[in-house]
Amino acid sequence: MDWTALWLSLELAALTVAVLLPLSILAGRWLAYAEFGGKGLIEALVALPLVLPPTVFGFYLLTAFGASSPVGRLWQAAFGHQLVFSFEGLLVASVIVNIPFAIQPAQRGFEAVARELREAAASCGMSPLRRLLRVELPLAWPGVMTAMVLSFAHTLGEFGVVLMVGGSIPGETKTIAIAIYDRVQGFDDRSAAVMSGVLLLISLSTIAVTFALSRRVGRRLG
Repeated sequence: MDWTALWLSLELAALTVAVLLPLSILAGRWLAYAEFGGKGLIEALVALPLVLPPTVFGFYLLTAFGASSPVGRLWQAAFGHQLVFSFEGLLVASVIVNIPFAIQPAQRGFEAVARELREAAASCGMSPLRRLLRVELPLAWPGVMTAMVLSFAHTLGEFGVVLMVGGSIPGETKTIAIAIYDRVQGFDDRSAAVMSGVLLLISLSTIAVTFALSRRVGRRLG
């Protein structure tokens, strides 16, 4: 069992969720309520990582973050090391590839909030921030929670983008998914089976807890 790879994956998933939580709330609410020309294009761009093969998406990210790119050069100048094949680059790539998993469920959650409730809160003089925190977010919370769980679980199992952008550096970019692949390539089926089972258990437990919390929130709001 590669505990270092497992811990790295859990750390990457937790940081990805922490970055995406405010983004999912703000972007999900905006897409749920706003009406403007080009909204369909924005939603298509959000969903793009779902339809592109991970290796293709990883190639574009590798090109965008590489040492010869403007982003890569700025990062190298600021921090003294390249962005690709580093944990920071892996985190940026993880955030980008998980955008649809974070925004789409949150958007559906905000769309489920009745317009009448929002209008009533506005007519009572509540500020937009207070309406979000006191009215909209509690009602949309199951969608937001689903978004975070999907992002967490998807990060744990992501392989193609992680391999393209991060490589397989032990303790730095070698996640549990890559460790499983390496064990299979080395014909160590027993270790691969153990790590796959641990990953399955973590993902299943996370989803089960989320469903239980969502039902509890739903009963409270009902």
